[in-house]
Amino acid sequence: MTEQFEHAMLREIYEQPEAIARTLERYVEHGGLREAVFGETATIVEQHRDLIVAASGSSRHAGLAAEIMLEDTACMAVDVEYASEYITRSSNTKRDPAVLVISQSGETADTLMALREAIQRGHPTLAVTNVVESSMAREATVSLPTCAGVEKAIPATKSFTTQLVVLRLLSLLAAEARKQISAEELAKQIALLNAIPDKIAGQLDGWREATHTLAEIYCGAKSLMYLGRGIHYAIAREGALKLKESSYIHAEGYPAGELKHGPNALVSDEVPLVVLATVDRGDVESMMRYEKTLTLLADMRVQGARTIAVGNSGDTAVRAVASHVVEVVEANEYLLPICEVIPLQMFAYFMAVKNGVDVDRPRNLVKSVVRE
Repeated sequence: MTEQFEHAMLREIYEQPEAIARTLERYVEHGGLREAVFGETATIVEQHRDLIVAASGSSRHAGLAAEIMLEDTACMAVDVEYASEYITRSSNTKRDPAVLVISQSGETADTLMALREAIQRGHPTLAVTNVVESSMAREATVSLPTCAGVEKAIPATKSFTTQLVVLRLLSLLAAEARKQISAEELAKQIALLNAIPDKIAGQLDGWREATHTLAEIYCGAKSLMYLGRGIHYAIAREGALKLKESSYIHAEGYPAGELKHGPNALVSDEVPLVVLATVDRGDVESMMRYEKTLTLLADMRVQGARTIAVGNSGDTAVRAVASHVVEVVEANEYLLPICEVIPLQMFAYFMAVKNGVDVDRPRNLVKSVVRE
């Protein structure tokens, strides 16, 4: 990549197509899954219907997306725990879950403690990390590394999207092992994944221009609320975290349907909304969520709220009810999060730059950068 970037964060945002392609290359061959790379994973998910995900920060948001993917695709029962809470939870349970830990570095202290607690309890464990020689990768029953490469900026970008890719592949492997997906459908879903790097690469410059403009408009906001439904709630949480840690501007991620159950009292011209309004028109449940989101945007317009919607390219219905729109090319419901989080990363980046923040090294935050 020849372009010079002012900050590592923006460079790493632009590196995401290559990072995702590398990750897919590790796990996919000839339109199918490389079963040998997954080790004992298929056996674990076949024998254990229940899965506990333990993670922190952005990795926990990836876990929230994984919960939806694994439940919808593989019919597993998934609980997502804060890693720091899992280690204090009672072990007095009749359940016999597998435990999945997610960490960029593979050294995150509370997540590593959660992994060791799960091992002590006798649970099979899986670790999704970006460092193949990390403690988690070594100690878990199965290591499922991402291939993001070194990430120097503290805010997670390419490590997050490659986590989503591995977790989507995990959901497909689990569905296959549990006989919840046909060979034809599996091949179709893998083909859709393989198309994602080029799809993202073709949108990066447009997202950069759009979010730079939005940052000019919204850089004075003191607080923002991010809203999403279903799997997109995880991305609302991640978008809000990116803004907080990158720009020092307060933000909260909420399920869109919860806005009117209290948080709506905060909505005003000073508290803009960022609403995930993408849709997979081939998915009935996605369409249902989309229609409800349109209704919410229309209600907020009447209320006088300022709204930034992330919507499908050319979606005039979203444009009619949102103050501003960032467009994302249509994709499968479970792959839209990989695409739609990237303009939210860029928005956080430009909001930080506009507010004079050293976006690569935000105050009070540290990151384990471990040799790969």
